[in-house]
Amino acid sequence: MKIIKINSLGCPSCIIMNKVFNKLKENYIFEYEELDYDFDDIEDYNVGNVLPVYIFYKDDGEVCRLCGEHKIEEFEKILGEF
Repeated sequence: MKIIKINSLGCPSCIIMNKVFNKLKENYIFEYEELDYDFDDIEDYNVGNVLPVYIFYKDDGEVCRLCGEHKIEEFEKILGEF
């Protein structure tokens, strides 16, 4: 499983979700890549206006996407399914 995390430094929801994502990294093993909405080339990811965005990949294909603020249980459910 790989997660692409797209956020922005000035985004309040992104700041809140950093704590959730860091706890997830402590409890699960997965690859991840962090991209900045304002500075990185994210055009290929079709990101809308709601941040942060978490795109879940399995075998190089997107299997799920979460946008905005979510509880850790939602991430755990996705990781458990794939």
